Amino acid sequence: MPPIPPRSDDEARVAELKELVRRFCEERDWAQYHGPKDLAIGVATEAAELLAHFRFLSEEESRALLADEAKRGEVAAEMADVLYFLLRLSERNSIDLTAALVRKLEENARRYPVDRARGSNKKYTDL
Repeated sequence: MPPIPPRSDDEARVAELKELVRRFCEERDWAQYHGPKDLAIGVATEAAELLAHFRFLSEEESRALLADEAKRGEVAAEMADVLYFLLRLSERNSIDLTAALVRKLEENARRYPVDRARGSNKKYTDL
């Protein structure tokens, strides 16, 4: 009997999530369709579907949408699709997402020092 998968962010490890996605795809023989380009397209496609829920909405309307249980579920499903493709892309190409995120945060900390970036949405080149 396979192990019970984590059921919340508080329980999950990225490696476990990658393994869930790998097994799901392996059971369906989908590796042949999961080259880097195809998975990157999947990320972009699913991100666009996520964005579609918020297109042309004000901040207030966006928050109201997320307060609606059914709409929130739809948004969560699109977010899960984006995460699925990111996990699969990283798993298939031996990219450590945690290490990549930490490196990126360190780089952004240099680009966006707190004393200059706090409360600003300007690009680092404009700070």
